[in-house]
Amino acid sequence: MTFQIHALPMAPFQPLFDLSDQELKTKGACRVIADTNPGFPCRVSLQDAAPGETLILTNYRHLNGPTPYAASHAIYVRHSATQAQPKPDEVPTVLSSRLLSIRAFDASQMMQTADVVKGTTLAEALHRMFENPAITFIDIHNARQGCYAAKATRA
Repeated sequence: MTFQIHALPMAPFQPLFDLSDQELKTKGACRVIADTNPGFPCRVSLQDAAPGETLILTNYRHLNGPTPYAASHAIYVRHSATQAQPKPDEVPTVLSSRLLSIRAFDASQMMQTADVVKGTTLAEALHRMFENPAITFIDIHNARQGCYAAKATRA
């Protein structure tokens, strides 16, 4: 079963870059400067920021709706990010280089299964989970920090 990884769009985050540090703080966000690579994975470009790049660290609600699994977590967004458009079955390096937690959901946003996988085996794990016709999407998180990374759907 072919999968598609989806990056977040930039539009909802772009206005944050125009805010002062105090205004960001009132929104539960902050401006950071990357000082290592890897270490600051952008959820829009699906790339790690280079040292010296400006990012916003903000909370993102990645699972909404009437579900006990509704969730949000911190994400980084690079100032100059362009939304990544991975090809079907492509796993960006920002994911393949990390330990990941993957959580498969049905159309009612109820978790059906989950696993922790090395990023190098993510494609295989996504294919396996999508063999279940009840699975409509899979949320991908960094396993150690728990941060939301991306969403996968059937291509």
